Amino acid sequence: MTFTTILYEVANGVGTLTFNRPEVSNGFNVTMCNEILTAIELAAADEIVRVLLINAVGKVFSIGGDLTEMKRAVEENDQQSLVEIAELVMKISFAMKRMPKPVVISTDGAVAGAAFNMVLAADLCISSTNSRFIQAFVNVGLAPDAGGMFLLTRSVGINRAMQLAMTGEAVTADKAKEYGFVYKVCEPEALEKQTSRLVTRLVKGPELSYKAMKEMMWASFFSGWEEYVELEVQLQSTLGFSEDFKEGVCAFAERRRPNFGAN
Repeated sequence: MTFTTILYEVANGVGTLTFNRPEVSNGFNVTMCNEILTAIELAAADEIVRVLLINAVGKVFSIGGDLTEMKRAVEENDQQSLVEIAELVMKISFAMKRMPKPVVISTDGAVAGAAFNMVLAADLCISSTNSRFIQAFVNVGLAPDAGGMFLLTRSVGINRAMQLAMTGEAVTADKAKEYGFVYKVCEPEALEKQTSRLVTRLVKGPELSYKAMKEMMWASFFSGWEEYVELEVQLQSTLGFSEDFKEGVCAFAERRRPNFGAN
């Protein structure tokens, strides 16, 4: 299968999904989201694949939503296309969490918005010291998508989750490890080697045990996800059509502070 926004290959029991839009800091658009979902489905169904690895091309892991696409949508009054992206990134996080195989994310550079929440949906994340994790939604008048609040509260606790979401403050890789959503931190030049070592270890591990662990984790912590989905998409749709969102996107494009609530 040919992809245009990602790379996907299978080797030595590992399916590797690589974000490949470095020219827009690996921002998600509809095409990229659909291709990510397809790759996850391929990995889940492929008996050869024992582990799914997600990484990225470029100096930025991902800024989350494609800001150029957001600007276009606002200018053309096409916010409905952004609602579709919100629905798709939710499906991506869900598919990662429900995948009966280990999902590993390897990050270098900024990990923002929906990409941050995909890290929370992974089973293990290994990060370089260059990684910064940002719930950037508030900066453009949105709320976390891709299962953000559902995953974040379960990962770092209710109070800390709200603090990160409301301030949009960056979390360093070391702090992320302390919070618990990063498994291991290394220097950038060691990231590929450390990731390979971790993935190889998982490939050699007990496949059925991993599957059972993920089923038990789902039953104990995530069984309410389906009910949450409807609320998140509904609220994101409302925010996507708000004046605050338009102001946030315009302010970002114009490199100024947004003036929320002015209209």
